[in-house]
Amino acid sequence: MLKRSHRLNPWFRPLVLAVASALITSLPVKAAERIFFTFAPVHVSIRTASIERFANEGVVDANLRFYFDLLGTTTEQRVELRQALNKRLDIDPIQLSRFFNTSMGERILARIGSLVTIQGGRNGVKAIRGAMISAALDPEGLTAINFLRKLPTDMQIQGQLVLEAVQATKIIVDATQEFIVRMAKLSAQEAATQTPADFAKLIDPRKPGPYGVQPKLRWKLEDKSRNRRFYADIYQPQRQRAGKTPVIVFSHGLASRPEDFATVGEHLASYGYLVIMPQHPGSDFQQAQALLSGLSREVFYQNEFLDRPKDVSYVLDELERRNQREFSGRLDLSSVGIIGHSFGGTTALLVAGAEIDWQNLKRDCGPGNYPNTSLFLQCQALDLPQDKYAFRDERITSVFTLNPVTSALFGREGLAKVKIPVVLLAGSFDPAAPAVLEQMRTFPWLSSADKYLVLSDGQAHVDFSQLDAGISDLLGSMGELTLPSPDLLNTYRDGLLVPFFEVYLSQNSEFKPFIESYSSYAQHLSQGQEFKIYLISGQSSQALVEEIQQFRASRGLR
Repeated sequence: MLKRSHRLNPWFRPLVLAVASALITSLPVKAAERIFFTFAPVHVSIRTASIERFANEGVVDANLRFYFDLLGTTTEQRVELRQALNKRLDIDPIQLSRFFNTSMGERILARIGSLVTIQGGRNGVKAIRGAMISAALDPEGLTAINFLRKLPTDMQIQGQLVLEAVQATKIIVDATQEFIVRMAKLSAQEAATQTPADFAKLIDPRKPGPYGVQPKLRWKLEDKSRNRRFYADIYQPQRQRAGKTPVIVFSHGLASRPEDFATVGEHLASYGYLVIMPQHPGSDFQQAQALLSGLSREVFYQNEFLDRPKDVSYVLDELERRNQREFSGRLDLSSVGIIGHSFGGTTALLVAGAEIDWQNLKRDCGPGNYPNTSLFLQCQALDLPQDKYAFRDERITSVFTLNPVTSALFGREGLAKVKIPVVLLAGSFDPAAPAVLEQMRTFPWLSSADKYLVLSDGQAHVDFSQLDAGISDLLGSMGELTLPSPDLLNTYRDGLLVPFFEVYLSQNSEFKPFIESYSSYAQHLSQGQEFKIYLISGQSSQALVEEIQQFRASRGLR
């Protein structure tokens, strides 16, 4: 494990630098002499030669010094900015082009283009896309300096908007760091009120269970009503537990697949569960590969917001059809658990009762909101017919989500429809679904009597050991990442999953001490570890709201 840094979260630092460098790298090629910078009522321009000399030699001449003084940059920020200008991102230009021509890619570029415009204020999306791809094709590669050389026309920096974006990003960084401390405090306060348990004398849910695991099955399925073909991986115990066999559905995330979560299926199967993991075609790994290879023009299809929860209900229907014939009728399908990761967490919440709030989605997808990467996924739903969709499947009685995206799609009213036991697990290093925006802020909105929020310090949305070499190289080019080992994070996940489902799905009283002391148990799991987990229940929901209000007040936010 790399030595830990308590400076800015390494995931957010490149974002801050990217926005800052955009201020001085968007200049014309045909007359590459000046950048036009608008900060009403001030209108200034910066010579290209000044920027080039700063990037190459670190020299700040009088022209550039005026700009830096205007922004109030520190010496450290100037050093970081120079590094950002020269930092090369190793990325395939063809794949970059394909991504930016998707509807999601166009949304991202349009947001950037509202900050860096063509003179006169017109969105600079086309110029930015062309320059980025051209720079990536160049032997020098995609650097900020090379990007500015490739821009085809004069560009204008919307200074006020850019500074607001930088400030908003910094608020997220600060909130992420501060709420690690605040969650630790709330978790400790809650643990102090719980009945002490000697976890060393209880079953260790991190270790494999007593029932063994059969070889994985794969079903090829077809829902003829939707003309949808997909597969489902099934994990089963070797020996059956007493009574009915409990069932858990696992919904994978965007650009992922069931086999990426085999360890979850195997672990739960060893405790006597049947775990079924449906593929979600149209938003899975195969769809991502189709995009990168030029066989598709979308990261995912908007209809996946509707098809994914239907996939869950369909596999439960299929289990019911096969229960007697293939499982001797032993599957308990009247009370089923669900786990969802990322987009799969959204899927899980939909079948758990959450509803799309179109007004909230429109508001959050508008201009001027905090930088939130997950909005580029959630806002795709605006392209759907804005009907009242109902995906609640009454067979689902407990839900455990990992890094779910929730805030814009559901909002306060939509998420309040979830009334069954639920866990939201957040990662402090998550760039795709920022914890402070997507799980911590939304946790109080849940109406469940039994609800839990987990913050995993250092968790970064995905298991980076499973990423392909190309993505790993790109992440490596963005700067040093300080992350805990995937094995440690998996022990946290497994240690929390088993007691949750044993109590809320299987009604196993043997595991009640874990849930009755869930916050204390989280402390036990991460004792002696640098990267810890913190857990609170609905008991601390109002205290979390107050912590959020205090933070907002300290930053002068409404």
